[in-house]
Amino acid sequence: MFHVKDNKQGYFFDPFEHFGPKRLSVLKNSWPEIFRSEILPALPVESLRKYYHDKNGRPSKEIRSMLGLMILQQMLDLTDEKAVGAFMFDARWSYALDVPGDSDGEAYLCLKSLWTMRKHLTDDGLYVEMFEQATKNLSEVFKVDFDKQRLDSVQIQSNMRHLGRIALFSRTIKKFLLNLKRQHRTHFDQLESARFKSYINKKEEALFAAVKPSETVKTLSLLAEDTHFLLRQFSSNEKVKSMSSFQLLSRLFKEQCTSVDDLENKGTKIISAKPNHEVPSDSLQNPSDEDAGYSGHKGQGYQVQVMETYSGDTDKKQLSLITHIEVESADKHDANALLPALKNTEKRDMSPKELLADSLYGSDDNVTKAKQDYQTDVLAPVMGTKNKGFGLEQFTLDSNNQITLCPQSNKPVSVKKPNERFIAKFSRSDCGACPQLINCPVSKYKKAYTYYYNKKMIRISKRRQNEDTASFRKVYRYRAGIEATMSQFDRLTGVKHLRVRGLKAVSCAATLKALGLNILRSARFKFDQNVAFAV
Repeated sequence: MFHVKDNKQGYFFDPFEHFGPKRLSVLKNSWPEIFRSEILPALPVESLRKYYHDKNGRPSKEIRSMLGLMILQQMLDLTDEKAVGAFMFDARWSYALDVPGDSDGEAYLCLKSLWTMRKHLTDDGLYVEMFEQATKNLSEVFKVDFDKQRLDSVQIQSNMRHLGRIALFSRTIKKFLLNLKRQHRTHFDQLESARFKSYINKKEEALFAAVKPSETVKTLSLLAEDTHFLLRQFSSNEKVKSMSSFQLLSRLFKEQCTSVDDLENKGTKIISAKPNHEVPSDSLQNPSDEDAGYSGHKGQGYQVQVMETYSGDTDKKQLSLITHIEVESADKHDANALLPALKNTEKRDMSPKELLADSLYGSDDNVTKAKQDYQTDVLAPVMGTKNKGFGLEQFTLDSNNQITLCPQSNKPVSVKKPNERFIAKFSRSDCGACPQLINCPVSKYKKAYTYYYNKKMIRISKRRQNEDTASFRKVYRYRAGIEATMSQFDRLTGVKHLRVRGLKAVSCAATLKALGLNILRSARFKFDQNVAFAV
């Protein structure tokens, strides 16, 4: 039966009065008070009503405190056992979650209840609503200014082992064979026991870990042949094909192997493993976590896109809150994350007027669309290095974007715009005698030297010119502050090493940890304000 308490209704007698004034003062100046007064009322308890009957059955654990438990567990980076223990015995948790009594009905909690609640949050994506609503409440209480924000990503790892290619093949084949043995024993018994026992037998499985570097290619080819054999063996069996482990095996072969016709023996295939550089970055990394990706720069796992507010005015300190968080596999490019982040914050009335990011986010398309669609100025260095010679930024342009002078102060003979690009023509006498011709982007064409440029090149040249100004450096220096946020994010919540696997579970954990960081920051900000006021 659905059981939720109206936390707006006060108590006739204060259930926490026994703490005494000094201990209550400590609670009220720390995160339990922020959580109790601002987070707990904002939790979307009604979204869970569909899982419970309104009248029949035993009452559930109080839903609001259970949702709060899920946040506190991630905020403090606790295991399931420690989180349950803190719920039952920690006075700070009792105060924060508004659990006043000591009876088993109120204060007792079993692990299964925690697992059930986590499944509801993960399956429904309710953690997103929890983050957004709680962050909105905190921003209203502390009057957070959203005009200035910054964006960056950080690599995180799920609870999976990092496997090489040989281990990846052997683990995936082993997973399929074990599931086949449990679910379809007759089909498993039809396989050659001598050929496949090394995958299941723990003693012989260690042979794959002792492969010499000189035998790596040969071993990978044998593993690829075994994978192909299993796929072909059960290609017509619908029950086996529907197994998730068989589908992983099929994915592994598609991403890691090649199959070509044998010209000498017609009707047969030559199976081999692809070279490392041909394996896609979104390929399977571990059969235990099929959603994880690979980045050549960061490695295996996932990455989290984090956008936060900041204040450049050091005289007027403001609370910095994480306004947007998105978890994606490690193979995704940062450039694709900027516009969705702006769309999300605009929908919640938290969009920035100025956004700082590194060069990966600052493509011309991103900068242009951010300004057109969201009225946001993206400050990010232009990707790539500057040309060794002259670029468009060295030319002088008028208000109509037509070149008036070259870097050597020569005027063009003509500047035309027949279509989407401009054509500037310089006289052969000026350019032919110019000592910087080798460094100039003009090209010799018939009776003149010509230079072609378009609107995109104009926008990029203006950005490059702006990067060299003191005003740009003065503002952009605040981008580095998000690196401290990433460090704090991991130190306080342990976000870089999670205890779960799969994109949904990783997203749930990382999002609640981001909310936890917002709570801890709010509590610290409130404490600092109280200290400053007391002084």
